[in-house]
Amino acid sequence: MLQIRKSDTRGKFRISWLDSKHSFSFGEYHDPKFMGYRSLRVINEDKVTPGAGFDTHGHRDMEIISYVLEGAIEHRDSLGTGSVIKPGDVQIMSAGTGIRHSEFNPSDAEGVHFLQIWIIPERDGLKPRYDQRHFAKAEKHNRLRLVGSRDGRDDSIQIFQDVDLYGSVLDAGAKVSFAPKPDRGIWIQIARGVASVNGETVAAGDGVAIENVPVVEIVGGAAGAELLLFDLG
Repeated sequence: MLQIRKSDTRGKFRISWLDSKHSFSFGEYHDPKFMGYRSLRVINEDKVTPGAGFDTHGHRDMEIISYVLEGAIEHRDSLGTGSVIKPGDVQIMSAGTGIRHSEFNPSDAEGVHFLQIWIIPERDGLKPRYDQRHFAKAEKHNRLRLVGSRDGRDDSIQIFQDVDLYGSVLDAGAKVSFAPKPDRGIWIQIARGVASVNGETVAAGDGVAIENVPVVEIVGGAAGAELLLFDLG
């Protein structure tokens, strides 16, 4: 089974400083057909204007991952963590029993473009925590680089859920393959460019849900592609 969630069918939210597209139901956007995929609950593609951002607000019982494509976002939270997240960084915040944070574009000239991802944790009531790792483009170039996992192997960020998260940056015509284990679900999010997934053409903003397929083959399109692959229990 291969199901494509086209970019232009996503939920949309726009105000003066934020342009957001929702792959799954979020906030005022509700679609019972798209409430998440397995433990993957949210993929929001956000563009924030210079000097703007999300004021301090609270979360709990969610694994929240940020993946920056362009620009930078400044993070501050109630754990005392302060950091700037840039392209190549993967940041995770376990909201657990409760955490408050803010996210701002620190630039007065450049917008920020990033993906915010929510994964339902393996259990409620976890201790809040924060982690951030940088993965150079060379590590993801024409391969699937593990950037997040339950056990934190291969220097990936730890996610408290049965999920492996891979990043890849493909040249035109470059191919990567992934063989899912039985009973797993795969979600591919195209962040930039165009690719084919098992022969189906997908472009920036598109998502692909895959089950009961022995091998997933991804080929970079004419201008290449950047993508995330979620391997979900």
